[in-house]
Amino acid sequence: MTDISNPQNARWRDLITPEHLPYSAILGGGVVLHAMNVFVSTTILPSVVKDIGGLSYYAWSTTLFVVFSIVSAALTSRLKNALGPREAYLTALAIFAVGTILCGSATNIAILNAGRAVQGAGGGILYALAYTVIRMVFPEKLWPIAIGLITLMWGVATLLGPAVGGVFAEIGQWRMAFYALLPVSAFIALLSIISLPATRNHLVKAEPIPGIQLLVLVAIVGILSIASSDPTIKSVVYGLLICFALGYIAIRVEKNARGRILPRGALNFLSPFGALYACVAFLLIGMQPETFVPFFLQKLHGQSPLIAGYIGALMALGWTLAASISAGYTEERANRTILHGSVISLGGLIIQVVFLPYTVSSLAILSAICVGLTMVGFGIGYCWPHVTTKIYHAAPSDESDLAAGAITTVQLFATALGAALAGMVVNLAGLAEPGGIEGASSAAFWMCLVFLAAPMLSIFFAIRANKGVQIKQEKAI
Repeated sequence: MTDISNPQNARWRDLITPEHLPYSAILGGGVVLHAMNVFVSTTILPSVVKDIGGLSYYAWSTTLFVVFSIVSAALTSRLKNALGPREAYLTALAIFAVGTILCGSATNIAILNAGRAVQGAGGGILYALAYTVIRMVFPEKLWPIAIGLITLMWGVATLLGPAVGGVFAEIGQWRMAFYALLPVSAFIALLSIISLPATRNHLVKAEPIPGIQLLVLVAIVGILSIASSDPTIKSVVYGLLICFALGYIAIRVEKNARGRILPRGALNFLSPFGALYACVAFLLIGMQPETFVPFFLQKLHGQSPLIAGYIGALMALGWTLAASISAGYTEERANRTILHGSVISLGGLIIQVVFLPYTVSSLAILSAICVGLTMVGFGIGYCWPHVTTKIYHAAPSDESDLAAGAITTVQLFATALGAALAGMVVNLAGLAEPGGIEGASSAAFWMCLVFLAAPMLSIFFAIRANKGVQIKQEKAI
């Protein structure tokens, strides 16, 4: 067996040898393309709605992108087995390019959001393919390093995305921010044609597609998004009731279906195993106010699109920094990160409640906002390596692959759900009506206040998860 823990066996520079560099560029480039698009779009959206309108549908851009990412990511392994890795990458890049052209040529918010949905479908495949293809193109000793490369690419996108979006927004050319992604897509496609194998895997028996569950999840996010565009108490209440009913249906179907999204026991949220998935969900939901942060920074604090984009990206930077700090923690110290991370995120959101709604900007207020945003992401990143690792360990032995894939599904669904809920809250709180500075300030306050519930619930489930760890340790003693 290969000793992957030996640094002589697994080195970062092995990824850039002539043998492995093309694969590193393809996998890393696909993730950068997907992630950069997230930050570019978030940065330029205030300029987009100012130009073509559609403020009430602001959150739909993120929601649709992530919803279609969920569906496409869930089907990626089937696509790879049917077409082979080369054609799967080319298909994903073609879909992404079509969505990008739609976004860049949009004359109204409906076309833009349709383009974002198509982009999400292509981006979801690219993101999932990176994890799937690693096992095919790299030797086993390089798998951990290759996975680290994927994480690192999100950090690269955090730096590049706001810059690309901010520069084009400031010169009044937001459409070019989308078009700038097309040459990157073409380059990755060329590398894929040259380097990736075309082998199709006909020996793998296709798993049943969890079609009903995926449709219900998409319906939940869609209904919340529709309700968010009609900012009345009646539409919000009806929308939430329908979503609770659909959620109950999804749980019942998931428990009895042959093709499932989650492993056994994951829906028992009071068990340590289910509590871990709940932590993942609520931590990600608590991060979704970042969708509106660049808008509020420009509207309330007078920041340029470039600066607002970079400040909005502080959550992601905090995540990357914290994960690099805590990844080496072990045993009890690692166990505590799940609770401590949730508390840190809660503290960051509390700071946002106090300072983001201000209508007068100052260096002190802006600094506090930056600290709060960084804390939200830092809290998630601090516990992320350990909450995911504990899911691997706690999963049923025959469903370890399903458990690993379910983390991505839960992550993406929580992101879409949180973005839709954020849109619902800000519109209900007056973002579009009465609008202006008063409406934006009210929307910022209520959005941050309502979303405090997410890290609070994460704290509750972190305690449940740690109780399970303590029980196992006592039994071992």
